[in-house]
Amino acid sequence: MTQSKKIAVTGGIGSGKSYICGLIAKRGYPVFSCDEINRALWSDEAYRKELADRFPVCTVGGEIDKTLLAKAVFSDEAALRALNEIAHPRIMRALVDQMERAGGVCFAEVPLLFEGGYETLFDDVIAVRRERAARIQAVAARDGLSEDAIALRMAQQFPPEQLERKRCYILENCGTEQEIAAKLDRILQKIGI
Repeated sequence: MTQSKKIAVTGGIGSGKSYICGLIAKRGYPVFSCDEINRALWSDEAYRKELADRFPVCTVGGEIDKTLLAKAVFSDEAALRALNEIAHPRIMRALVDQMERAGGVCFAEVPLLFEGGYETLFDDVIAVRRERAARIQAVAARDGLSEDAIALRMAQQFPPEQLERKRCYILENCGTEQEIAAKLDRILQKIGI
């Protein structure tokens, strides 16, 4: 009988979650993504309408403007909480459904795992941690955001220096590609896969 195990990969913005998930996928495991589910949600008219109703100042021509929405929620904790209350339950339901359909050992990239209290949905958690300056540089290059905009997002996330207080395997994203891959393999061995 195939072992069934759901494993989350989490970490702050720019920590390298997607990179680690790519390494996991190369090892033959299914990897699902909350970000991909979120992108798919934007094609759901009812979802966009709910966002437009909740954030009318972020609408242009009756449609929600993602740039305006990001500016609104990352500068206002109540707005961010409201967005999360709309988006997160939908995303997590879809994610769990995908993982259950896949069966066996599968992984999910879950950016806001600890912030949302979702760690109990998983058998194990791999938390990716990376030095702050490297994270800022990676996000600036990837998304074209200013250091201030990145800092606003980081301030809303679980502090990486507190990961030791969580039940998780911490993967320090530093060193050569081979060293990082070896760190991942050691964690997978500890998990028992």
